[in-house]
Amino acid sequence: MKDSRFTFVESKQQGTEVSYVSRQDSVWQTFKRDKRAMFAVAVLTLLMIASALAFLSPYDPNELAVQNKLQPPSSAHWFGTDEYGRDYFTRILYGGQVSLAVGFAAMIISVSIGVLFGTISAYVGGALDNLMMRLLDILMSLPSFFLIMILSAYLKLGFVSIILIIGFLSWMDVARIVRAQTLTIKQREFVLYAQATGASKARIIWKHIVPGIIPSIIVAASLNVAYAILTESALSFLGLGIKPPDSSWGSMLNNAQAYIGQASYLAVFPGICVLLLILAFNILGDALQKAIEPKR
Repeated sequence: MKDSRFTFVESKQQGTEVSYVSRQDSVWQTFKRDKRAMFAVAVLTLLMIASALAFLSPYDPNELAVQNKLQPPSSAHWFGTDEYGRDYFTRILYGGQVSLAVGFAAMIISVSIGVLFGTISAYVGGALDNLMMRLLDILMSLPSFFLIMILSAYLKLGFVSIILIIGFLSWMDVARIVRAQTLTIKQREFVLYAQATGASKARIIWKHIVPGIIPSIIVAASLNVAYAILTESALSFLGLGIKPPDSSWGSMLNNAQAYIGQASYLAVFPGICVLLLILAFNILGDALQKAIEPKR
């Protein structure tokens, strides 16, 4: 004879699956109706594809050709040439690779730490939660950008070092968001049922809580990418980031200062790229939040 309990569980799971699929469709439809979001997606797609295909450029980004220095934009050099005669469009494409790689790699580090810290703090609770939150308050009270500048000034930073420093100093906001979501989800029936069956805390966090807060994690991740890119650009602009001959949009803006009156395009093109990239990620984050949590 078929046990009614299993029928109930099966129907409940099927209903949950249908509800989850319909919710995904609703989020996607809401997202598609947002013209700003679609613009942000188009900008990000264009910049990512262009940067990924930088190797197709006929010019070497680091090859010096002093006889062609400071040439204005033309059919041969779409964005002109810099003070060493290097093709500026090619250098912007390779600089985009650096900025995007730093942004996504630092985001992965910061989101991983933030999710781990926030879920453990909220789920365990008690004295450990109080201790971890006081530590988080202390870290958030410190000016992270100035800490990054100090570390950059005293350490000889490379590409990997910049990623690690930005990632390890930008996870606090993610931890707060994840903790707040975890406090809500830990009281739901499926988590209480998992606890009653004797599941370990690590399994409950990984299998039940983290999947429930993925929408919030995605929103936080999109904003963290923008922060990491902006931080790297600022460091490179101050001469503390990517070192020559490699290019990043921040270092290109730094070099353009000396030629702002003679060749203003040296500052205009990388500046526009930074502006569009940061703006696109911020618009994308806002649109995702509105689509996923319309009531908020």
